[in-house]
Amino acid sequence: MKTAVAIRHVHFEDLGTLEAVLAGAGYKLLYHDVGVVDLSAIDPLRPDLLVVLGGPVGVYDADAYPFLDLEKDMLAMRLAAGRPTFGICLGAQLIAAALGARVAPTSLKEIGFSELALTAAGSAGPLRHLEGTAVLHWHGDAFAIPDGASHLAATAACANQAFALGPNVLALQFHAEAQACTGLERWLIGHAAELAASGIDPRTIRADAARFGPALRKAARAMFTEWLEGLDA
Repeated sequence: MKTAVAIRHVHFEDLGTLEAVLAGAGYKLLYHDVGVVDLSAIDPLRPDLLVVLGGPVGVYDADAYPFLDLEKDMLAMRLAAGRPTFGICLGAQLIAAALGARVAPTSLKEIGFSELALTAAGSAGPLRHLEGTAVLHWHGDAFAIPDGASHLAATAACANQAFALGPNVLALQFHAEAQACTGLERWLIGHAAELAASGIDPRTIRADAARFGPALRKAARAMFTEWLEGLDA
């Protein structure tokens, strides 16, 4: 059985609806929770797939959160070897930083559901399944597109929403994995302070999750399935 290791920063930001895709593709998924597992004990080259998930800190916060530099070093080794790697939100930002691209705060929080504007490269690859589908956004930082990578998607609030580096590296600023169909209550509770500080009503996100969740689940699973099938491993 193939192995997928997911580095998880907060418990409710997991692989969500994409877990079923991994299981169907023959992967055994193992979560490594930051602050619980010693990340330095992980061989970054060993898993068939490495996933780095989202979290409420910034790539530039390594002085306060030293694990960020450790993750970035792990990713640099794995990316240099061309091993399959998937990043979501903070994970995507860490991939970008490991590739030498800038990651910095934006002028506003992008939180809520909206559609992506795909580039030509995005429309030609796995992200084509997300076209016309509202995805969940939840970030205040953004990455530049690394040298040699393909820019895949944008929104009005954030020009760089996704990039790929060959067939084996996919980085998503947005949350395609979110289990919106079954509600986002853990997210709304876990990020209550951020929502309040941003003036965002959790009832709006809750209603949009119910409205957009079924289409997002179907599209995200199709996207991830196609990406896994195209890996050059």
